[in-house]
Amino acid sequence: MATTDMERTGGGGLGTRSWRALTAVPRSWNRFWRRVSLYMPKRLYARSLLIVITPMILLQSVVAFVFMERHWQTVTVRLSQAVTRDIAGIIDLLDTFPQPESYAQIIRIAQERMSLKIDLLPAEPLPPPGPKPFFSILDQALSTEIRKQINKPFWLDTVGNSNIVEVRVQLDDKVLRVFVRRSQAYASNTHIFLLWMVGTSLVLLTIAIPFLRNQIRPILQLTEAAESFGKGRPMPPNFRPRGAEEVRRAGFAFIQMRERIERQIDQRTAMLTGVSHDLRTILTRFKLQLALSGSKVDTEALSQDVDDMQSMLEAYLAFARGEASEDPGRFDLTSYLDKIGEEARLRKRKLKVTLVGEPEVHVRPNAFARLLQNVVGNAFRYAKEVEVKAVHDRGMLVVMVDDNGPGIPEEKREEVFKPFFRLDEARNLDSTGTGLGLAVARDIARSHGGDIKLSDSPLGGLRAMIRVPA
Repeated sequence: MATTDMERTGGGGLGTRSWRALTAVPRSWNRFWRRVSLYMPKRLYARSLLIVITPMILLQSVVAFVFMERHWQTVTVRLSQAVTRDIAGIIDLLDTFPQPESYAQIIRIAQERMSLKIDLLPAEPLPPPGPKPFFSILDQALSTEIRKQINKPFWLDTVGNSNIVEVRVQLDDKVLRVFVRRSQAYASNTHIFLLWMVGTSLVLLTIAIPFLRNQIRPILQLTEAAESFGKGRPMPPNFRPRGAEEVRRAGFAFIQMRERIERQIDQRTAMLTGVSHDLRTILTRFKLQLALSGSKVDTEALSQDVDDMQSMLEAYLAFARGEASEDPGRFDLTSYLDKIGEEARLRKRKLKVTLVGEPEVHVRPNAFARLLQNVVGNAFRYAKEVEVKAVHDRGMLVVMVDDNGPGIPEEKREEVFKPFFRLDEARNLDSTGTGLGLAVARDIARSHGGDIKLSDSPLGGLRAMIRVPA
């Protein structure tokens, strides 16, 4: 029973180890591919080239290996066998007709019938073995066949680029020296196959690379058009769906989506324009009636209410309308920073301004000015000290607005971007506030392809970081 318990325990441990090993395989495989992906190209064109070139190289490598291992080696062995049989036949003739007067006839037969140049040397020791060549398929094949068919001491020289291979065989009372053309014992035309294989691959790559580039170009153009639309810029003039069927379908779908969105924006804008016209007409009549009424004491509060209503109405309509219809243009940061410097002096605020990089950026000027005005205006309203730093580098504009005001709690920093949200505890909005300033600012930033983030400021208050492509 003890033995049985031990076997059960050992079997359970083995099963646990096997299960752990099996579960570790997928994790190791995933780690391996994550590490490989770090070195893989990231662009579609480079990856497509890799997909085309890698199988071609692997296929050629396999074909070359099989050819070298099977065909080339087999042909070389067969040629070496034939040359060795000829040498063995000459040795048999020398043994059959040992008279010196027969040597001339044997030499003639070897040269005319076998294409071998032979000499008979005095009996002397064979030269010492020379260094083996690096690629010794001929040396190995010829040496093996000489040992198998002749079985006498021999010396072989296949080293060098010479077209002649020298073979010496030790006979009883003489040495037979044979000169063989390398092509008789060796498949020397293999390089032609390799050149054809490599040359054909280069021709195919020359055709495939431009074709692949033409297939990738419509995808890149579609990406550029989508990015331009996301940033509120007009569609590139040369964009039209082309390429493979799937790419054309994606292009047509994008154009239809853009048209639907633009129609919805136009309908909303037209509706809001009508609403604003009607409401402004009513407010104008209110103002006229208040102006014609006699008592200033009775109408002063009503006039203030009408002004507040008009201000709030303009803010609502501006938020709902947005600035998407404005065309992109040049915006001068230097002149705008000078303008907020004047505003800081009027409000008696301490302002520090820093500009790094080119002062001109490519945005929608009115919308971007409104974005900055909302963010900087909030800082002026709630703080005494404000710092504005703009960095324009590598097609990206980053504007950081720091203040020493009361700040915003971290858990509320996303909620303040919601329309009509009021954070009365931290920042006491004035009576005309609508809770749309930061919502409008983020809407404009995102329509440019950027965003606004809030964080703690080194000055002790709030930092608003604006990032937009420019």
